[in-house]
Amino acid sequence: MITRKALSIAFILPLLAPIALTAQPAAKQAKITKAKAEQIALAREQGKIKSGELEKEHGRMIYSFDIQTKDAIHEVNVDANTGVIVEDSVENPADEAKEAAQEKAKSPRP
Repeated sequence: MITRKALSIAFILPLLAPIALTAQPAAKQAKITKAKAEQIALAREQGKIKSGELEKEHGRMIYSFDIQTKDAIHEVNVDANTGVIVEDSVENPADEAKEAAQEKAKSPRP
């Protein structure tokens, strides 16, 4: 005889499967590697990468790099699935401070 608990599990389990599939680590959702994205970004803006991360922005996974060039710091965003550059902008000190504050707010506190 099927118990009430077994029926509950059989009903709920299929509902949770899509959530488990979409909750993959960010790196698993990217189709190109960070190393390849760095090559793409440096081909656009020659310089030294100060920082780089994989993040979700405007509904898509991107690699975001801050690249120090001779004249300025460029933020170059590379689509993590297609390798297309989706942003190349010059950052000013105010932008960098704002971004640092947002990152600090996101990071877990011990």
